[in-house]
Amino acid sequence: MTTSTIFALASGAGRAALAVLRISGVDSARILHSLAGKLPPPRRASLRYLRDATGEVLDQAIIVWFPAPGSYTGEDAAELHLHGGPAVLSGVADALTALGARPAEPGEFTRRAFLHGRLDLTEAEGIADLIAAETSQQRRQALAQAGGALARRSADWTAQCARLLAHQEAAIEFADDDLPNDLGDRARTGSKALGAEIRADLAEAPRGERLRDGLVIAILGAPNAGKSSLLNVLAEREAAIVSPIAGTTRDIVEIRLDLGGVPVTLCDTAGLRETAEAIEGEGVRRALARAERADLCLALFAADVEPDPWTLALLGPDTVTIATKSDLGPPTISGALAISTRTGAGIAALRDTLTRAAATRAGGEGLLTRPRHRAALNEAAEWLDQAAGARHPELVAEALRATLRSLGRLSGRVDVESILDIVFKDFCIGK
Repeated sequence: MTTSTIFALASGAGRAALAVLRISGVDSARILHSLAGKLPPPRRASLRYLRDATGEVLDQAIIVWFPAPGSYTGEDAAELHLHGGPAVLSGVADALTALGARPAEPGEFTRRAFLHGRLDLTEAEGIADLIAAETSQQRRQALAQAGGALARRSADWTAQCARLLAHQEAAIEFADDDLPNDLGDRARTGSKALGAEIRADLAEAPRGERLRDGLVIAILGAPNAGKSSLLNVLAEREAAIVSPIAGTTRDIVEIRLDLGGVPVTLCDTAGLRETAEAIEGEGVRRALARAERADLCLALFAADVEPDPWTLALLGPDTVTIATKSDLGPPTISGALAISTRTGAGIAALRDTLTRAAATRAGGEGLLTRPRHRAALNEAAEWLDQAAGARHPELVAEALRATLRSLGRLSGRVDVESILDIVFKDFCIGK
């Protein structure tokens, strides 16, 4: 893959004042020279005319040259800052293709950066999350990961594990040398401590994953409890149809909200009741299924009717109880947050309650943001448990080697040679 030269638009598609087109690969210098003449000094913006093979001027653009390895991908690379009209972009793309470059595949620039050691897998994932970030907290979490927060943590765990393995290997292979007698005990004790350290971060993994993916909040209640009205008020637009006819909402209506920097999918559902009507019955089934998968449920009880058993059955620790239509009378259920979508009473308090609930479940920037991270570290922690409890030195060493492989899957790399470096550096064997 890395033997070809690729190009892609780095800015948004469509007509614009400016557009940035990136080139990367072994032929970048030749292609840039053919388009713009003599290469400019590295990392210095230069104004040039771009010409195709016939000499026709395609655009007057700013070009920047990034010789390897000092580029995003680690390869020879260039940026063309063009006028953003479709004809300019099409002409330059055709010229690049004629010169031997090809359009990049999705994510290929970042993949090349990983293959050339410019970043590890966690940093690459952080870049993808940064591009997809919808809220301020998602942006901060993605920036931290793209900036190497998890990579540095993983490197520290790997270094600790490699040192433990090096000490254990030294105790096995060089038992007759003048080495400390407690190296094996140190390896077991260190394995236990490292496992506890990793598990402490694993405990916070759900928060990071929820912030990246967003929370799901389901609005539940009997027909005409005010579910669609509440959705519209929180969305600040008419997202769902509101009608006095019971059973108007049949399918799930979803909107996206930003609650204190946490992305939330808010779901309006069908009214919960016994029904012989097939379509409404399917809506009730979907509502209950969404309630099971939701991170938080809003159970609505209208002030003008008695609490229904369907909604009462859903009350639990992940439920906020809401008394709607408070302008019609007092709540019919104790401890509920009283609101009125007609007058606006209680809506601000409900927003505050939901924002606090979102922060509790997904607030702050998590170190681990994907199931892949959890899987690799759970495996590493289990191997460290085996290392801490193994009786034979060889089994301790094998468990630590397996730990390194698990940590290597987190970052995308396993540097086995570093173990030998530590052995000779710490104990000067063969001096």
